Amino acid sequence: MIVKLSVFWCLGPMGGLLLAFGCSGAGDQSPTPDLLGENTETGPGNVASVAAKPPGLTIAPFDAEEARVHQESWAEHLGVEVEIENPIGMQLRLIPPGEFMMGSPESEEGRRDDESPQHRVRITRPFYLGVYPVTQSEWASVMGNNPSAFSSDGRNSDRVSGLSPDDFPVEMVSWEDAQEFIGELNERSEETGWVHRLPTEAEWEHACRAGTTTRYYFGVDEAELGEYAWFRVNSGSRPHPVGQKRPNAWGLYDMHGNVWELCFDWYSADYYANSPLEDPTGPEGGSNRVFRGGGWSSTARACRSAFRHGLPPGHRFDFLGLRVAFSSVD
Repeated sequence: MIVKLSVFWCLGPMGGLLLAFGCSGAGDQSPTPDLLGENTETGPGNVASVAAKPPGLTIAPFDAEEARVHQESWAEHLGVEVEIENPIGMQLRLIPPGEFMMGSPESEEGRRDDESPQHRVRITRPFYLGVYPVTQSEWASVMGNNPSAFSSDGRNSDRVSGLSPDDFPVEMVSWEDAQEFIGELNERSEETGWVHRLPTEAEWEHACRAGTTTRYYFGVDEAELGEYAWFRVNSGSRPHPVGQKRPNAWGLYDMHGNVWELCFDWYSADYYANSPLEDPTGPEGGSNRVFRGGGWSSTARACRSAFRHGLPPGHRFDFLGLRVAFSSVD
């Protein structure tokens, strides 16, 4: 069943605004608890969805089975599905709120200075994140064009000759292009109430790690990376269709490799020294935007969960793409 969600604001117990999901399937609509776990009243024609107490925050480290249980518990609490489809058919997975150590320890092989200091971060609200990076066909369906270099008529078309790149991740998109895409996507989704956005850098790392504290979401041995990622060693100098490698514990594919993924935040090499504990959204300004995850041309080092980099918001590259989130940063 395809579950359609809408976003709405409700008045919290202290007079503040709280984000809530509206969920509908098979033609009926039911309110759900807001993301902080407050109870909702049942009105005429509505199905009760009340949870007196939300599940606890996920506290890393935890294993894949615990990750699944956390994900399902939060979905049940909110009255939504773990995996949903947006109005153009993109799949997204529920990411539970939780705490993790962001950055890398000094002992991690291949670490960089901008991953210091390793610090505790708390994501206080659940959100949805794309199961895959945005594909060329998804971009074209919204924007009416395909900027990708690895498309049938792109500048690197010779490297995908005889292939159908519709399910390749879109690339050659800048942070500014990503904002335009998201704006168009939200306009198309207006009737259903969907509000898409880029994930914050902290949300991205929380979602990538899925409870792990190691170099990669599967462990520390880069010899195993080829099972989970397209990168310099196995990519054949090009991206590949999304979803061909093994996912992480929350069901997200290509978080390591294939294309780098843009995040909402401005980039600062020393931001971690001043990052707040709860829901960091990056510096107030800057000249570069964060991108994460590594790509088809990246070394194993650059595909690590903690690796971070920045580019000017107008720059485009054939290794740079995006993954969309659904919920509010507020």
